[in-house]
Amino acid sequence: MAPPGRLGDCRGCRLVCGLGLLGAGGYVFASARRLMRKTGAAPGPGTVGQIVFALGLASWGVVMLVNPETKSPTK
Repeated sequence: MAPPGRLGDCRGCRLVCGLGLLGAGGYVFASARRLMRKTGAAPGPGTVGQIVFALGLASWGVVMLVNPETKSPTK
């Protein structure tokens, strides 16, 4: 978790980081799909790993945009 002064309070920083991670995930996913279309074969472990990595990047971007830390009640 980031300290409150670094990324927690800056809405613009969260927007830029979240959209950047979503874009990176989309790029990695598109390159894996392009490779699958080009070869026409079933995806190998490298391509599957690339798709999983792309989904991880995209989900990290969504978490940055949604900011669940501020929406949860504090204890």
